[in-house]
Amino acid sequence: MIYREIGRTGKKAGIIGLGCEHLDGKPYDQVKETIHTALEYGINHFDVFMPGKEIRENIAKALGSNRKDVFIQGHIGSTDVNQQYDISRDMKTVREYFEECLRIFGGYIDFGMMFFIDSEEDFDKVFNGGLADYALQLKQNGDIGHIGFSSHRPQIARKVIETGIVEVMLFSINLAFDLTPVDQYALDELGKGFDASNFHGLDPERAALYALCEKEGVGISVMKTLGAGKLISREHTPFSKPMTVNQCIHYALSRPAVFSSLLGCQTGTEVRDAIKYLDASEGEKDYTQFIGELQNDFSERCVYCSHCQPCPEEIDIATVNKYLDIAMLDVDNISPSIRSHYEGLERHGSDCISCGHCESRCPFDVPIIENMQKAAKLFGV
Repeated sequence: MIYREIGRTGKKAGIIGLGCEHLDGKPYDQVKETIHTALEYGINHFDVFMPGKEIRENIAKALGSNRKDVFIQGHIGSTDVNQQYDISRDMKTVREYFEECLRIFGGYIDFGMMFFIDSEEDFDKVFNGGLADYALQLKQNGDIGHIGFSSHRPQIARKVIETGIVEVMLFSINLAFDLTPVDQYALDELGKGFDASNFHGLDPERAALYALCEKEGVGISVMKTLGAGKLISREHTPFSKPMTVNQCIHYALSRPAVFSSLLGCQTGTEVRDAIKYLDASEGEKDYTQFIGELQNDFSERCVYCSHCQPCPEEIDIATVNKYLDIAMLDVDNISPSIRSHYEGLERHGSDCISCGHCESRCPFDVPIIENMQKAAKLFGV
């Protein structure tokens, strides 16, 4: 397993995580086999948004003594009414369900996620109706380690991040979502089928959100990596052919601030299939062919695909470009963490010898030499 820093939390998670939704309603033996396979391959980040008592208890039982070695991402406001999944902002109900979750997982949840903030109304109820205050109290009391939230809308997610209280975001990221205009609700698009005629380029608001998370040290765990399976389906894909699981995972992991792609595996075999990403070749992970279908709005914009590699000076060009993009959000106030990450690279923009090998391979005509010079000037190295 490869592990990445979770924002500014000081913790690290495997780049493949487990979204446990599809274990809901499954017999305990199946839950146990899936969880144990995940543990065997070093998966240490588990999202448990489902409010049902049985699924939570099954996961906790399957983890057993391994509970101390993994991170549980539990949700504040995920409830059920008459055994039907629901979202609640009623604080009595919210407390009841989350405190039961705490009990089941040993009195501590690593990441307490304020659940499903997708609208201005959600934002108002969470931050003015007591839920955010409850999350802060839980953290102060040591019941949760870190405050996070889940969302599907970049505009609302940005508002949550700007409150300064969150360290983790669970967000829906895949290539089709990132190509969908921001005024279209991603979950609606998923439900009715993607309209590829709307795709023109990577939506700038979504790209800016990921960059903001990197700048502020907010780690992103990814849901909907496969677009609920539609991106890998010949029948439902919005592209000329289905993407592969490896391509979908790689796209999500190439976005700024992302630390883990949470996949909805429901058997040990599916876990083992997901883990194959770690041994996939660069060609097997390459997603640029799907971006290249669109023919517009990508010129001179780095999508961090690393087609420019290898660099004769061994510069990690995609990463330099990524930190440059984030620094450009506010050149007069570059985040110390971004500066530190850039300076920690083995090779920097200043090491560029302007040979042009990278630019000859870039599918999107990115002015890489110019970007390396900008990075050297901006970061001073």
